[in-house]
This record gives sequence, structure tokens and C-alpha cells, in this order.
Amino acid sequence: MNFKSYNFKNKRALVRVDFNVPIDSNGFVTDSTRIKMVIPTIQKIINDGGSVVLMSHFGRPKDAPSSDFSLKQIIGSLESLLERKIIFCSDCIGDSSFKITKNLENGSIVLLENLRFYKQEKQGDKDFALKLSNHGDVYVNDAFGSAHRAHASTSVIANYFPNDKTFGFLIENEILSVDKVLNSNSHPLTAIVGGAKVSSKITIISKLLDKVDHLIIGGGMAYTFIKAQNGSIGKSLVEDQYLDLALEILQEAKEKGVQIHLPSDSLCCKEFSNDLPIEIRPINKIPEDEMGLDIGPDSISAFKDVIVNSSLILWNGPMGVFEMSNFQNGTASIAHSIVKATENNAFSLIGGGDSVAAINLFKLANKVSHVSTGGGAMLEYLEGKQLPGIEAINN
Repeated sequence: MNFKSYNFKNKRALVRVDFNVPIDSNGFVTDSTRIKMVIPTIQKIINDGGSVVLMSHFGRPKDAPSSDFSLKQIIGSLESLLERKIIFCSDCIGDSSFKITKNLENGSIVLLENLRFYKQEKQGDKDFALKLSNHGDVYVNDAFGSAHRAHASTSVIANYFPNDKTFGFLIENEILSVDKVLNSNSHPLTAIVGGAKVSSKITIISKLLDKVDHLIIGGGMAYTFIKAQNGSIGKSLVEDQYLDLALEILQEAKEKGVQIHLPSDSLCCKEFSNDLPIEIRPINKIPEDEMGLDIGPDSISAFKDVIVNSSLILWNGPMGVFEMSNFQNGTASIAHSIVKATENNAFSLIGGGDSVAAINLFKLANKVSHVSTGGGAMLEYLEGKQLPGIEAINN
């Protein structure tokens, strides 16, 4: 069933969204990216003459109602983005909510309370999924960020809509973008992998070695690779149990003709602090009392040369502790290099929580080809894993 060609006239569309957005201490949404991304899906249903029932999880409540984890907090943001009133149901499977959704007027938009107030959601409980299914005539999954979870609302519920289930625009775009990176014949293909730990990115790095021409490695994980090659990294972050694996990755890349680019220099500091003096050091000669917290100017220059000459770019993970202003230049320069490559007609895919946070921080999200809403889901899809939320619609 194709979302674009489906006619939602007089239909209640039960839409699984991912409204797990950050909220400040006053209950205001601080990054509404995930809400903005599903607006085209909602508008298409309303414009067709249908109604919308939105369901989402939010945070990690202890399987019970709690005001801290209530989706009521995002209504203001949702209403201003949609420029419409939202009807809120304070219990996703309560009698009162079924009364509201049973006789919905076309054009209405309903938001159900946090699905995770019921432990049955994460358990993938069939009865819970069946109850939820009564809120709609057609099921639309547009929650890519949750597509790798076999939860009641993301995969089990699809069984109750055998002929009326589809992806929304957001998931369609996500799949197209990842497939473009995985299956394209455009070269050179460059992957930029950063973040704190090698351990969390092993599978993706191994998978990418069969696809990419260049692999840029930055962030905390780079120091494990440097130490594996007998470099001195001081107090920098390292995973000693992965030193042998780092050498194996370097060897495998060599055998497959993939060029691995590691940082050559590092911004170093005596403590994890924004207020102490910074030294630029060769990354393999960091004194014992210092730690590397960002890539240095030589690394920035070398990485930029690779990125701007690429046809396809995948970026997952920052180059340093970009939350601190003194150590965000490496990550910012990667972002700007990707923008430049995109202007030169490269296709750029940004995915993974920290990369998305960075591209939004530098206000460059609209200057790259695609920003993924699903960190874990995107990585698992790239790794070739079957995602339950995708499979449930395709089957």
C-alpha cells in the first residue's frame, strides 16, 4: 500500500510517530526536529479528508503514569507547528479515549498519552496492540527512530491492519536515503564515524569496509586506534580490550583497498574542562597528564580534503566534546565540509543522535541532503539488520 496514492477520505489514520523529543525544566520542547519531520504525513491525511490519531512513547517512565513523562507537555509545540488544535487523550487505551476516537470528525487530530505508561508496549503484547488498533481504520508507521524495536505499537499492531498499513513520508525518505548510500554506484563514498567508543560502532565499521572508499575515524574512539599502533595518548579515552580489534580493522581496510583516515593532531587539556589552557599535540605524543578532547587543525584540513571531493557521505558521530565551546571546532568543521560537498552535488546523510544534535547546533540541517531521525534504527538498517517496524509493514 503506497502512502502517497492512498486516499484517507473518511478514514481514521492511527499514526505511530516518534515524539521522544528533548524538553527543558519548564516543559518546553528544545528541539522539535522529530515533530517537524512528520508534519507532511499528518497534513496529507487531513488534506485527503481523513482524521489523525497520533501515538508515541516519551522517555523511560517506570511503566506507570507520571507527569514528567506525559506527552501533554508537547501539545503547545505540536499545535504551533501544525497551526491546529490537538485533542489530548490522557490514557492511550482508556474508555474515554475510545469514546473520542470512535466518532472522530474529519480534520481532527488526536494525541494519545505516552504508550510506555503500559509495560505491555515494550513487551510487544498482542492484547495491548489489539486495543490500540481500535483507534484507527488504517495504520501508518512514521516512527523511524523506533523501527528497530519489536514493540506493540511499532510492529505487532500491523497484524491487525492486514490490508490497511503503510509507511508515512518520514520513513519512506529514511529508507530511500540509506538505500542511496548502501546501493549507489557513485564514488568516492566517504563514511565519517566518531563518538566515544569503538565498541558501539564495531558492526557498522565492519559493514562499511565493504562499501566505502574512505573511512574517517574521529572522536574518542580514535585514541583506541592510536594506542593500538603504539601511540602515546595520555589520559585520553581508550578501550584497551579493543586494541587488537582496532589493528584488525586497519588490516582489513588495507586488504579491501579502503583508505582509513585517523587524526594526526589533537586539542589537549589536563582535565575535562572548558576553562583550562589548551595545547595542540601530535595525537600519538600526548603527555601522560593530558587528554585529547578534539581533533586539531592538521586533521581538520586533511579530513576536509577527503570530504569535499566525495560523491556520497555518511556521517555518524562527533569529532570531539562538541558540547564544550573550546572543543567543538573539529565537529563544526566536519559539518561545514559536508555542506560544501553537498553544494558540489554530493549526497550527504547525517545520522546518529550526536551528529544530528551537532548539525542542528550549527544550524546546517537544511544544507545537507538528509538528516535521519533514527540513530539506532539507522545504524541497524545500515548494518543490514531486519527492522521489526519496517518488516511489519512490508510483510
